[in-house]
Parts: sequence; C-alpha cells; structure tokens
Amino acid sequence: MRKLPAALLISLLLVVPLLRADEVVPVDPPPRWWKGNLHTHTLWSDGDDFPEMVAEWYRDRGYQFLALSDHNVLSQGQRWMKVSDVELRGGKAPLEKYLARFGDKWVETRGGESEATPRQVRLKPLSEFRSVVEERGRFILIQSEEISDGFESLPIHLNATNVLEVIKPQHGTSVANTIENNIRAVDEQSKRAGQEMLPHLNHPNFGWAVTAEDIAEVVSDHFFEVFNGHPLVHETGDDAHASIERMWDIANVLRIKRFNAPPLYGLATDDSHHYHFPGKSRSSPGRGWIMVRARHLKPESLLRAMKSGDFYASSGVTLREVRFDPQSRELTIQVEPDADAIFTTRFVGTQTDADIAPLHSAATTQPHVTQRYSDEIGTTFATVEGTTATYHLTGNELYVRAIITSSKLHPNPSWDDQHQQAWTQPVGWAK
Repeated sequence: MRKLPAALLISLLLVVPLLRADEVVPVDPPPRWWKGNLHTHTLWSDGDDFPEMVAEWYRDRGYQFLALSDHNVLSQGQRWMKVSDVELRGGKAPLEKYLARFGDKWVETRGGESEATPRQVRLKPLSEFRSVVEERGRFILIQSEEISDGFESLPIHLNATNVLEVIKPQHGTSVANTIENNIRAVDEQSKRAGQEMLPHLNHPNFGWAVTAEDIAEVVSDHFFEVFNGHPLVHETGDDAHASIERMWDIANVLRIKRFNAPPLYGLATDDSHHYHFPGKSRSSPGRGWIMVRARHLKPESLLRAMKSGDFYASSGVTLREVRFDPQSRELTIQVEPDADAIFTTRFVGTQTDADIAPLHSAATTQPHVTQRYSDEIGTTFATVEGTTATYHLTGNELYVRAIITSSKLHPNPSWDDQHQQAWTQPVGWAK
C-alpha cells in the first residue's frame, strides 16, 4: 500500500475532528465548531420523556453537547414516578419507546399490584445514564438547572450551566434584582467549586416579565436567549411589546452608553419539553442551538469560548466562519451553502451619536413593557446577499452584529412564516 506523505497525513487528521474509541485526544487540536443546546427538559421536571431518550435524540442528530436543565432540580438521587403521571404527559409512548430502546433489564419499574401501590418507573440520575449515551470526543452531557423564580406575578427564569448543586430561587425586590441575585448565586457556586459555570437569562418575553431596561440594568448578566423555540415565549413580541431582537439592541445600547458595560451575547435554545407529538403548538426539539468554537469537547472549553464571545446562535443556518479583525475592523461571515437556499446577511448596530432617550407615550409607560426608542437604535448598516458577507466598521458604531436569514422556511417552526436564521455576537464595542 502506498504511504501518504507525513504532512498530508497530519492535515487529514486535523480535518477529521471526531474520535474513535481507540484514538488518542490530540494534545493541541485546532479550534472547531461544536453544536449544542443548553435548554432542555425531561421527566425530571415538566418534560415528557426520559433523559436517556432525550440525550439520544440530540446525539443521533449531530449535536455534540447537551445541557439537561430541569426546573429547580438536578437529576440526582433516587426518583420514582407514577406511570400514570408519565402517561398524562405523553400517553403510552414514552414508556413503550423507553422499554423498546433499553430493555427491561435497564428500565426499572415497581408496584402495580393494587391501587394502593400504583405502578412506578425509576428516573435514573445523570451519574447512571451518562455512560450509556456519552461518546468520547463526540457527545457529552452537561449538568444544568433552570432556576425558575419570579417577582410578584412575573416569571423570571435563568439557566445555570455546568452546576454541581441545586440553586434555589433567590428572589428579589424587583425584576432586575431577582435576575441579579440568581446570577450571583451561580457565580458564588462557581468560585466555591473552582468550576466553570455559565448563567443566562431565559425567554425575557415569557409572561411579558422582563424588559430591555431590566436586562440592561443587570450588568452582571452577560448572556440571554435571543431565540427560544418554545411557542409561548412571545419571540416576535406584539403591538405593545418589543420583539426579542429589538430588546437585544435596546439593552446593548443602554449597557454601553448608560452603564459603561459590555453588550449581551445571544443564545438560541430549544427549551424542549415535548418529544412524541410534533406541531407548532408543542415545545419540540431541534428548533434552536448554539455553535461554539473551542479546541476540546468539554464543559470548561465550551464555556470559556462562550465567555469570550466565540460562538453564534442558529435556528437552521450554518456558518463556516465568523471572524472579526480588530486591526482592520472587518466583520466577515461565510455561510455553509444549503442546496438552492439564498442567504441574506444584515449587519445591524447603532451609531455612537444615536439618541437613546425613550419616546414616551401613554402606550409605552405601562409597567413591564419595554419603552419605545428611536429607530436609530438597531438600524441596518448594510445588507449583503450570498454566502460571503463583510462589513468594515468605521469607528462610529457602538457595536455591530449580523443576522443571516435563509430563503428556506424552518422545518419545525414556532410561528408562521419562520425562516432559518443565524445570529452572530456584537463586535466593535471594545475600543
């Protein structure tokens, strides 16, 4: 057999990032994109499927990491659930599929002899089931929690990624203070444990609970969901409430100009709950994810890359490259072609001299409603069609981010006429 030249062999190894079980992890691999979802629910809280089944759904569809983030609980310890309660959520499908996949030697049930001893099924903790779904260098699970808090009647939820212990809702004296207190609790556990953790604000328009002004005020928060696939989180806003896209720009301008703080980084997540019956009204998986550029598939590498802004959010568009050169001040986007899809990139931002005063009116002074602002906030600087787009910053921008939209509709939409998109992080704000 003809031997390959050493240089060519090394090049081939670098472009084949996934490892077989017998392969050695490279000492210093090049950075690559890893696909994952940080907002996922199972039967441990209000999802309708077993965590092993949920993990395999994502793994088998090309995800490399997944955070299981049930409400105010970690998948730890002994937990039995009535089969009748499982069936209330997903019918007979969850247990039938679970047994068919893993067998009755793995699936543990008890009771059922009488009404006094109803049939139960054991929910396995992460420490038990991760070994049957994780694959070295291919797929990992990250222990997480959705801290589900509230202020008065307003739901305020934050995800804590890579936590070790449950964090109880911290409460607060206002919406912003509630967010701040919960972020502080995550940061304190991270420092105490010496482990990378990442809090992010979930679905701000859920229950119309969080305004752009609230988000801007909490400068300790660096991440929020610009896209959430749950159909009940009011992603596009309404006549009285700003869309999440609009809130992102308002919050970023206020943070930079009023609070002298960095802008927010945006995530896309599924917030998946329903795995058996598809439909626009269901919170199903596969709607939104993040792509993180890191050297290693481990929580520490992924979270550190996110904290440096080296990731993008997507609901279907894949990017080959996102690059910002601080010397030339050029933001370059390269899109992965998708058959006959046409891609449009909008470079969005705000000029340094933009008017940031709210436009007061009777309709915008209600509580818990983002105020109206000038269209100078979040304006489109340039629009480019094609798979390559570049924007040269002039120095007069507070920040610039890119929204890439495909001509293809989303295959599993949360609302009518939803197209596949990707969102890059704000750049140019560090002067």
